[in-house]
Amino acid sequence: MSNRGRRGVVTVRRRVISVTSCVVLVGAGTSACFAEQSAMPTVRDFLVAWQVENYDAAAKHTVGAGQDQVARALAGLRNQLDAASMKLALGQPVPAGKEPGKAIVKNGEEAEARFAVKIDLGENGEPWTYTGVMKLKRIKGKWKVVWDPSIIHPRLKAGQRLAVVSQAPRRSPILDATGKSLLRTVPAQVIGVVPGELADPQKTIQEMVKSLRFNGTRTLDTQRLVGRIRSAPPEKFLPLLTVEGPSTNGIGQQLSQVPGLQTKPTTAPIDPAAAPEFVGKLGPATNDRLQQVGAPYQPGDTIGVSGLQLLLQRRLAGTPTVSVIAQDAVGRSVEELRSWPGLRSEPVRTTLRGDVQRRADYALADLPYPASMAVVNPATGAVQAVANHLTNGQNKALEGRYPPGLTFGVVGAEALLNSGMTRDAETDCPASVQVGGRTFTNPGPARGKGRFDTNFIMSCVTTLAALSSRLDASALTAAAGRFGLGKDWGMSVPAFTGTMPVPRNDAEKAAMMIGEGGVEVSPLAMALAAGGVANGTWRPAFMLTNPRDAQTGITGYPLAATAVLELKYLLRRSVFRGTAKDANVGPNPVSGMTATVTTNGKTVSWFVGFRAEFAFAIAVEGKFNAAALVKRFLAPNDQIPRSSG
Repeated sequence: MSNRGRRGVVTVRRRVISVTSCVVLVGAGTSACFAEQSAMPTVRDFLVAWQVENYDAAAKHTVGAGQDQVARALAGLRNQLDAASMKLALGQPVPAGKEPGKAIVKNGEEAEARFAVKIDLGENGEPWTYTGVMKLKRIKGKWKVVWDPSIIHPRLKAGQRLAVVSQAPRRSPILDATGKSLLRTVPAQVIGVVPGELADPQKTIQEMVKSLRFNGTRTLDTQRLVGRIRSAPPEKFLPLLTVEGPSTNGIGQQLSQVPGLQTKPTTAPIDPAAAPEFVGKLGPATNDRLQQVGAPYQPGDTIGVSGLQLLLQRRLAGTPTVSVIAQDAVGRSVEELRSWPGLRSEPVRTTLRGDVQRRADYALADLPYPASMAVVNPATGAVQAVANHLTNGQNKALEGRYPPGLTFGVVGAEALLNSGMTRDAETDCPASVQVGGRTFTNPGPARGKGRFDTNFIMSCVTTLAALSSRLDASALTAAAGRFGLGKDWGMSVPAFTGTMPVPRNDAEKAAMMIGEGGVEVSPLAMALAAGGVANGTWRPAFMLTNPRDAQTGITGYPLAATAVLELKYLLRRSVFRGTAKDANVGPNPVSGMTATVTTNGKTVSWFVGFRAEFAFAIAVEGKFNAAALVKRFLAPNDQIPRSSG
């Protein structure tokens, strides 16, 4: 949204080239090119002095204008372009297979010299190259360069200067699955200057930067901002940055006191309207952020600073078209000398559904604890909502790392059912059980002997821990693999797919069977597990449809039909009359299971389940009946606020 800087600039460091290296550069290949050697020393010394920024020395080789005027004009080439470097060489570029022409052509007491100019407008950008021409005259036996502005550039006329103009494309939006923007328009301020009106650009920018601190420590690059001002058309307003909020806020009031700085109110779509941790935010390009996004963005540019806005910055923002122009001081007689076309911006389309996202936000909105929720389409793996509550900007719905507790029983039960276990098999639910020398204690009352399905839906820890002896380690890890845990899902956005260590002994295997012992998952991973049961095939998640997530790392896994039928029965029974009964809301039945697990002093409460069109997982960082949140998630439409969370 702010005016873009020179093409390809990331970190500009002024480069001073030694006289020795310049002599080699300018003198390279000259001995074979000159028909008239006597003019060569003057041309060479003029170019060398100009290149190493010794403008006074260069001006001494000229006639036709005051030496101070010449020195200022030569210095102007770098300043007016904010050039990172400039290289000059005798002669001109010669196409392959062509004979080089003469660098200097003499005609009596006059001569004409050609030289190659190569100007780096910024790191990683294509340099500007052209052939310069200068006329010389022999005066009292000495050759002098006849000064003319066209020495700077052949098309530069008296009274003109160079300037750099950047035209950035409008930033494209991030869209939901229906094509609706996931951004909202908010009040903002465009902060900038009119370069020709500044008495002291350095002082203005120093005071502006001093007034601005982003997150306490981030700052803007003063010297690069000054360079932008010097290279811009002097008569036009130059936007330097855009900040969110009205001009009456603290930042606006501070900046209004900076001499020469102008603020203009505007509105801009720079805030996420939903799923802010996923969509991301925009902000000024501070020094550290420029290191992340790279060329061609400039200090102060509005760039993505988190989420998709940062991850897909180049696609969403495009790149500016940069032009070098010649113009007079008031902007008349503008002539374009060279242009580098930018790239158009393109929107990003996600799989998020606005109605589902609002439901997920509403489900978590009143919790006193941090919580996250992921919702997927079980038939496709498309992520329909990612809600985060009190997570300090972290996208824990995708990236959280939590022990799953007994919700991991979905995986363990699938392994048991594939090994020949049946729902009516007799099991035991004692108060405690020893496996591999480790004691596992049931948090609820001991239930004694009973059917597997009964002990499962009542979340009996000791039942599942004891049943781990029916499985070898490979069977349990294979089941985790069928549910995609620890696999590469091929997503474009960061997501934690889970960790499933290989158990080294029976005690570790029993701990993993109940979702402990180093097993970690994200809410998204568990939502996909629930989706695998609902659909009969586990499918990897994806969140982008344009550009499409690659999903090259893994494909869907069909689950054994018999195991799927039994799991559906178990999860429905758990909600109907088991520990997850608070999730039993209508009119369409919900299936799932609940868990509360404490490791290293931290408690996580879960509900993992599905209904026909949804598979979802909720993780609450505290002791809470997570199953009760399903009622809010599936509340009637007229109870769901248009904007929640």
